[in-house]
Amino acid sequence: MAERSNRTRGGSRGLLSNYRYLCKRAMMLHSFESARATRKHQQKIIIANMKRKTTNNLNEPPDANELVKKTKSRTTEEHAHSSLNSENKMSDVSNPGLSKPKASDQHSLVSALRDSWEVDSGFSSEASPPASGRSSPCLSSCSTPVVALDCEMVGTGPGGCCSELARCSILDYHGNVLYDKYVRPSQPVTDYRTRWSGIRRHHLCNATPFPQAREEILSILKGKVVVGHSIYNDFEALDMLHPPHMVRDTITTGLLSRLAGFPRQRCASLKILANKLLNRKIQVGRRGHCSVEDARAALDLYKLVEGEWEQELQNKLHNDDDAQQAPSFAASNHYMQDEYWPDDVVAESQ
Repeated sequence: MAERSNRTRGGSRGLLSNYRYLCKRAMMLHSFESARATRKHQQKIIIANMKRKTTNNLNEPPDANELVKKTKSRTTEEHAHSSLNSENKMSDVSNPGLSKPKASDQHSLVSALRDSWEVDSGFSSEASPPASGRSSPCLSSCSTPVVALDCEMVGTGPGGCCSELARCSILDYHGNVLYDKYVRPSQPVTDYRTRWSGIRRHHLCNATPFPQAREEILSILKGKVVVGHSIYNDFEALDMLHPPHMVRDTITTGLLSRLAGFPRQRCASLKILANKLLNRKIQVGRRGHCSVEDARAALDLYKLVEGEWEQELQNKLHNDDDAQQAPSFAASNHYMQDEYWPDDVVAESQ
């Protein structure tokens, strides 16, 4: 009987592990589907905005810059036409048997000359350096919008043992500030931690209440890739959960440590990484940290290894999909034989 009960327990464990695997797989698929749906929705919004801008541009009268561009293109066309006409006249004189070139050939040559002039000019007014001061070599290889987050905390409770949010800063991919507010904690502050947080009493006098600030912050972060340093501490202060595949924590990647020449296992501080890789001094003096400065440093560190980091995550997801095959139910089929079932169930079935 003892041996039979042990076998029954073993069978139950096998089935339970298969069930857990299936639940985990279903949750992962659900998160991927929701992220894909969010991305499609964002693409539709972008396409709609582009169409709206196109219609507005057609309706609006041309401005001075457009008139200058048109004048330049007309001048180029006139030069091209005159050169073509002179060449045709010379060719007609030298070779009277040859026919004149077609108008379509002239038009294609003119357009080619105009395109080459625009390319060779070497100036593009559309591209401008990001406000963060460092552009990514792969121009945001992550298709989802990227933001950088940093929070400053104060202490509440006995001896300031509990950390609560006191300031939050969010930057877009180009380093522009999307959100920067002081937040009033839910509990009375017992330790402002000014040396690290930079927070003083007067900062929290008219600060935004935590529930309101939390809603505003979550609405900005929703559907975006969030970059930060030790960012899970910030998530804990915000009392939020973010999908793991949409988090880029610069303290966890070994790419930055390798780039800085540190051992891969070393978790370097943001101050050390910024000094080593960005040649930037942050968190200096006794006035405390600045969340905007820290968020920008984390964002610029992410841009240094963005292409390699995103490719590494894509390969990891692909390998996980290949490695995690469906559980073999045939391996547990023998547990369904009568010898592994309890005696009372076998008796009832007979």
